[in-house]
Amino acid sequence: MKKIVVLGPESTGKSSLCEQLAAHFNTLWVREYAREFLLKNGTQYQFEQLYEIASGQLREEDSATKKLAESSLAGPLIIDTDLYVIKIWSEIVFNQCDNRILNNIVQRKYDLYLLCNTDLPWEPDELREYPDLKTRQKIFQFYKDAMLNQQTPWVEISGNYSQRFQTAKAAIEAIL
Repeated sequence: MKKIVVLGPESTGKSSLCEQLAAHFNTLWVREYAREFLLKNGTQYQFEQLYEIASGQLREEDSATKKLAESSLAGPLIIDTDLYVIKIWSEIVFNQCDNRILNNIVQRKYDLYLLCNTDLPWEPDELREYPDLKTRQKIFQFYKDAMLNQQTPWVEISGNYSQRFQTAKAAIEAIL
């Protein structure tokens, strides 16, 4: 089973892209656990809670992996964010990252990363923290650095929603 991770700064179309890709490839996708956690527990989170969020993300991914393996679906598993997102989030907000998160990054294996750029208009919601483009572009560079310093193939996703979908679809088809 191929595993595709969609990541990038907030408000870059990750969830929409995951949903589109899952529909196109007739497969499952893993939602971003942090959204569920923060909606339930509030946005005043502490450093220690980021490992709890990371664990929740991994549980969701493992559950979807099992469901997909047991199903008749043959597509890749599409994952909305992984622990790189929590690592970068933790380093931005707390200037540190829990070693358990770092260890899990090393242990988890994926087949492709789709890195969403900041060229979509920012859309506010109750969980987003960085509305200004300059900050979002700076955060994007953290993601790009992370991608450059790891071994899994990755593709930058930019343009309007249609262009993003076409680029992502082609990148996935190339590894299937």
